[in-house]
Amino acid sequence: MEDKEKKLPALSDKQQLDVLNLVFNHIDNGAMVTDPDGYITHFNKQYGLFLGLEPDDQIGKHVTDVVENTRMHIVAKTGKAEINVSQSIRGQKMLVQRIPIKENGKVIAVFGHVLFKNIKDVSKLANKLSELKSQVKRYQKELNSLRATRYSFENIIGESSQIKTLIKEAVKSAATHLPILISGESGTGKELFAQSIHNCSSRRSESFIRLNCAAIPKDLLEAELFGYDRGAFTGAKSTGKRGKFELADKGTIFLDEIGDLPLEMQPKLLRVLEEKEFERIGGNRIITADFRLISASNQNLAAMVEKGEFRADLYYRLNVVPLHIPPLRERVADIIPLARHLLKMASEESLHQATGFSHEAEVILLTHSWPGNVRELNNVIERTLANNEDEVITPADLPFYLHQGIPTQPGVQLNSLLKEVVAKAEKKAIHDALKLTDYNKAQAAAILGIHRTLLYKKMQKYGLSLTAE
Repeated sequence: MEDKEKKLPALSDKQQLDVLNLVFNHIDNGAMVTDPDGYITHFNKQYGLFLGLEPDDQIGKHVTDVVENTRMHIVAKTGKAEINVSQSIRGQKMLVQRIPIKENGKVIAVFGHVLFKNIKDVSKLANKLSELKSQVKRYQKELNSLRATRYSFENIIGESSQIKTLIKEAVKSAATHLPILISGESGTGKELFAQSIHNCSSRRSESFIRLNCAAIPKDLLEAELFGYDRGAFTGAKSTGKRGKFELADKGTIFLDEIGDLPLEMQPKLLRVLEEKEFERIGGNRIITADFRLISASNQNLAAMVEKGEFRADLYYRLNVVPLHIPPLRERVADIIPLARHLLKMASEESLHQATGFSHEAEVILLTHSWPGNVRELNNVIERTLANNEDEVITPADLPFYLHQGIPTQPGVQLNSLLKEVVAKAEKKAIHDALKLTDYNKAQAAAILGIHRTLLYKKMQKYGLSLTAE
C-alpha cells in the first residue's frame, strides 16, 4: 500500500530559527520575550511600531527600561501567569498576557502579548457581543412564537354529536403522519383543531409552524415557504433566511387558506410534499425536512379543481385525511356550552366578572344563525361583557342585531331547540350524579333533589344504564 503520509522537509537550525522569527513578527499587536532576569530576548515589529521604537535596539535591555508598568520580570520570579490583565502604557489602558515558559519546572523565559492596544476595544467587543446576544434572544422569541401552540383537544368545547365524532376522527389522525385537510367556514376553529392534532401527535415536542397563504403577498410567498440565501434578491437579509418548511423539520407545518395558494406555486408545493426536499431561493444546496403537513381552507377545493382553479394532483395529496368542521348553525347544541365557556374565559381577562346568561338571553343566542361561527360568538361575548355591569347577561345586554328575527311568541322550532338543550343538560347532570355516588340511586336522587322513582323514569328516558359501565 502506498504511504500517503506527508513528509516534512528537513530544515537546518538556521532555517527553523528564521521561520520562528517570521512567525513571531507576524503576531498581531505587540509581543516580546524576556529571559528569567527580565532582559528582552525578542521584540516584534508590531510592538515597535506601536511604541515608536526600533525592535532590534531593544534586545538585551531590561524590560522595565522599555515598557512602563510592566510585570514581565515579576512573572519570571513568581512563575504564575497573568492572563487578560489591564496595563497602562503611554496613557492608554491595554489588555495583556504574561505567560512564564518553563522547562523541568524552572522558568526559562516569559512571553508577553498585547491583546488590545486600547482597553476600549474590549468594551466595544463586549457591547458587540451583548448586541448579538440580544439579537439571538429576539430571534429565539420570534421562533418560539412561531412554534408556540396554545390549544389541545381539551379546549374544543361542544356537546353535539357532530363535534364529538370530529374529535374522535382528529385524535385518530394525530397518530399518523399523513397530510390532513381541514375544511370549514371562516371562524369555525380550523387552527384550533390543527394545534390540537399537533399536541396529540408524536411531534408535539417539536415546532408547530403556521403560515396563512392569503396573508402573504404573492411575490414573497415562495421566500416564506422555502427561505432564501444571502443576496438572493434586492432587500434580502445579508444572512439569508430559513423558510417555514425548514423551520418545521421534525414538527408540523400548518398552511391556512391553502385555496389562496397561487397556481404557479402549487407544483412546487407538490414536489416538496412528495420528496420532502427543496432549495432556498438563490441557493444551490438541497435541504431535506421531515415535517407533517396540515392544511385548511374555507373554500370548496373540489369545486375549484373542477373549475381549473386548483391542481387536482395537489388536492389529492393534501386531502389524504379530510376533516370537516360543521358551521355553528348546524350544531345548535354547542352554542350555549360555547357561550358559557367563552364568557368564563373573557371574564378571567376582564375587570368585570359575569357568571352567566339569563334564560331569555340564551334563547336569543340559540336562534341566531351565526354566519361568523365561533369567532362571531366570541366577539359578541367580549363586546357584551365590556358594556355590562351585572353578573347575569340579559337580552338587553346583547347586541341589537341579534334581536332581529326573534318572534314575539316563540314558535315550535324555538321550543324544540330549548328542549334539546335542557334535555342534554339534564342527562349530563343525572349521569354525573350517578357516577359521583357509584350508581347509588338514593344518594344520586338526593343530590339531584328529585324522588328516586322520578330518577328511574328519567334514566329510562335517556337510556342510562342502571349499573356502572
